[in-house]
Amino acid sequence: MPYSNSGDILSEILEKNGSKEEKQWIFDKIDLIVQELSVKKFYMAYTHCASKVEKRVLDFKGFDENKTVAHLKEKGANTLELARTFMLVRILESNFDFFEDKVRNIIGIADTSELETLLKYLVLLPNAGNFKFAAVEALRTNIATIFDAIAMNNPYPALYFNAQQWNQMYLKAAFMQRDLSQIVDVDKMANKELARIISDYAHERWAASRTIDPEFWRPVSNFLEGQTLEDMVRLFESDNPIERNAAALVCYHSNKSEAKELLDGYPSLRNEIEKESLTWKTLKR
Repeated sequence: MPYSNSGDILSEILEKNGSKEEKQWIFDKIDLIVQELSVKKFYMAYTHCASKVEKRVLDFKGFDENKTVAHLKEKGANTLELARTFMLVRILESNFDFFEDKVRNIIGIADTSELETLLKYLVLLPNAGNFKFAAVEALRTNIATIFDAIAMNNPYPALYFNAQQWNQMYLKAAFMQRDLSQIVDVDKMANKELARIISDYAHERWAASRTIDPEFWRPVSNFLEGQTLEDMVRLFESDNPIERNAAALVCYHSNKSEAKELLDGYPSLRNEIEKESLTWKTLKR
């Protein structure tokens, strides 16, 4: 699995960051739940994390930069989120077949804070793909913190979503005006249907005299033909320099000869890209 041994890594981070009392409470509860297979104690312990563990910024000094540590850092994990996630991971590791549906039930009844934590660190759970329903359901929300928990700076969607689910997330992120640069593996998940959706959405916005985030066009590179190629012409002719930059990046990274020919008409933008002064990361700077 992509995030194997997360339980051991989370345990080490908890050892460093938790108080003596917090660690004693967490480890004792996990041991009791695992030994007794007590669903009631599991639910109660998970709920009581908020009152037993103080929320503090985590200290990662001395830890190797593995995938788990990198994800915790990227999401700005705190001690309470760590405790909740560690409890779920350890309990699932102990007896996945027994506890899988119990964790599913927790996801269904979690409050906003608990659900946000679950979604942020869903990728760390054993057999994380089994809980995809929670990530897909989160795409329906209009609560930015819940949507961001799964969509922003999170490798889970690219690892487990199918193309339709990914496309839904990407369009919803644009609709909610989220920071598209924080979506992981945009290039990897690009697909022809998404390119069509992006173009159609852009035309709807333009017809209503509204703008769209120029970064929205990033997945279109290898699917430029017909309408989407005409869209690049429009962006190149825009008064907005960021839209012109976006068009140049889309065409530069395209495998379509027509896109390369279109970019030839803008040698200064090509030069900036080749010098790496213009990238998707620097698009809006």
